Amino acid sequence: MLMWYWTKILFLTLCGAVAVWLIYEIVTFPSIAKLKTENPSTTSMIEYRLSEAREDGKEPRKYMIWQPISQISPNLQRAVLAGEDARFFEHHGFDWDAIEKAWDEAVKEGEKEAKEEGDYDPNDWIPPMPSFKRGASTISQQLAKNLFLSEDRNFLRKGREAVYTYFLERELSKKRILEVYLNVIEWGDGVYGAEAASRVYFNKSASQLSPQEAAYLSAMIPSPLNVFNPKKNPKRIARRQKAILRGMNSIKLAY
Repeated sequence: MLMWYWTKILFLTLCGAVAVWLIYEIVTFPSIAKLKTENPSTTSMIEYRLSEAREDGKEPRKYMIWQPISQISPNLQRAVLAGEDARFFEHHGFDWDAIEKAWDEAVKEGEKEAKEEGDYDPNDWIPPMPSFKRGASTISQQLAKNLFLSEDRNFLRKGREAVYTYFLERELSKKRILEVYLNVIEWGDGVYGAEAASRVYFNKSASQLSPQEAAYLSAMIPSPLNVFNPKKNPKRIARRQKAILRGMNSIKLAY
């Protein structure tokens, strides 16, 4: 009888906790439909960078100029799709082929590391969780993360990212998703969006970018502050730029 009482109490406590969490998620759920007509002036990622600068005792920087997609060169649009999400017009927010590929690569990397450390047993092998660093995240997923989510990496955030991605795809056209994405992503220290990036790196408007310039900017997107920072790693940028240039010809802007 006593055990049943405590089981009931535990069950009710868990139900209450889940109910409180669901209410919180509903109350804090972003108004994605507003993005149909309203241009975001900031994002969660931008605010994180500004806060990070303040904590480091630096002057927060934010250079961002909104441009409609009609004023962003098709060269840049194709370059970004070639570098980040070549199947953008074919999927509904999630590229399952890319996710499967990321998993396979993570398993191979995990096996290699385990063998190098002498800790690999094929009969008792549990592959690591994939990092999804190699193209598994679509543009819609990246936009959901940049607009609404923190920099924390956990299953709860991945769950929110999936939900926000679903609603972005449901509420917005592909053209609008790409337009918002191109205007808010990071392109350097305090540099956000295509227009600001074009002026900083090429002293021209985003509408005037050549294929080579567009591929250069696209090459920076995965890590503009570190891995693909043109000042830190110019050779990496050049190699990725060449690969993106080759892929641009196969990208069709389907809107």
